[in-house]
Formats: sequence, structure tokens, C-alpha cells
Amino acid sequence: MIESVKNIVSAGRLKLIQPTIQEALDNGATADDILESMMAAMDEVGVKFQNNEIYVPEMLVSAKTMQRGVAQIKPLLAGDAVGKYGKFVIGTVAGDLHDIGKNLVAIMIEAAGFEVIDLGIDVPAEKFVEAVKANPDCKVVGVSALLTTTMESMRNTVKALIDAGCKDQVKIMVGGAPITQAFADEIGADAYTTDAASAAAKAKELAA
Repeated sequence: MIESVKNIVSAGRLKLIQPTIQEALDNGATADDILESMMAAMDEVGVKFQNNEIYVPEMLVSAKTMQRGVAQIKPLLAGDAVGKYGKFVIGTVAGDLHDIGKNLVAIMIEAAGFEVIDLGIDVPAEKFVEAVKANPDCKVVGVSALLTTTMESMRNTVKALIDAGCKDQVKIMVGGAPITQAFADEIGADAYTTDAASAAAKAKELAA
């Protein structure tokens, strides 16, 4: 049944996930086993996405299937398995109202084993700093910008995090349509990724 759970997440069979998880639990599987299988499925989905075997809609439906599964088993999980990599603060910078990419990254990051704190859109730099300081177990911050006009806002956000001493606690990841590796290096970010799947993989690497 564990393999069935994994396959259902991979295929994004949203309606089948809860009855299949229940069947797995009834047959003696633990919530932790089920979580591991779903995370393995999302790793495979991420690889397929990076290889252009699937696209954003398929990845999104797999991520939503996992989200529904996690909600079902959360009360049964040992300790803090959902947030085993710590917390991940994410938001779209001040002046930018785009959230589709940011939301997809948040889902994938949660699927990877982080507890996600989503600050939303149009987030002032100081709000990122406050969120990091309020969550000492936060390991990574994700800063998103979708407009060339808000790249400066991203620069200011990263600078505010560095100036506030947050780099002692967290790694800063940046992304969004106009962002490049060169720009990420220039503003002092720790990592840049081009899509949600690679963001999840990089976040795990940074939190390790």
C-alpha cells in the first residue's frame, strides 16, 4: 500500500490519496512511512519536471495531492516530521503582487519536509527580518520577485537580512522570472534557483 501512496502522489490522483492512505494505515503502515513515500514521490516529480517530462500543472497537482495527504496524517506523525528540516520563510518582495510562482515553491518546500511560513505578497524587507528573528528554527528564507521593477526591492530585502545579522541563522534563496545567478551573487544571496523543484532540492541542501 505504501507503493500505492507513492504512485498516487506521483500521478496527482487527488481524490484517491485519502482512502489509499487510510487503507495503508489499516494495514499497519506508520504515518512516518507514508510521509517518506510521499516525499520520495515528490523528489521523482521534481526530477521529471527538471527533465521537461512534466510541466507546472502536473507538478502542482502532485504537490496538492501530497498536501492533502500530509493534512490527513499530521496528527499521527512522530514528533515534528513535517518540519524535519526546520522552518522556511517565503514571500514576494515589496511592490510585487505576483504569487503563483511563490505559492508553487511554498508547496514544494513543504513537500520536501519544511514547515513553511508564507508572508504573502508585497512584503516589506523588515517583515522578512522580523519573521526570521521570531523563528529561531528557521533555516532558509525564500525571496521572490517577478518584475524587473522589483529587483531593487529584492536587493534591499537581502541587504536588510544581512544588515540585521540574519545570515548567522539562515541561508537566503532568491528566484523569479527576471532574476539570474549573476544578480543573486551581486546582491549577496546564498542561492538562486530557476523553478520550484530545484528550489526544494536546494533548500534541503542549505538546511542540512
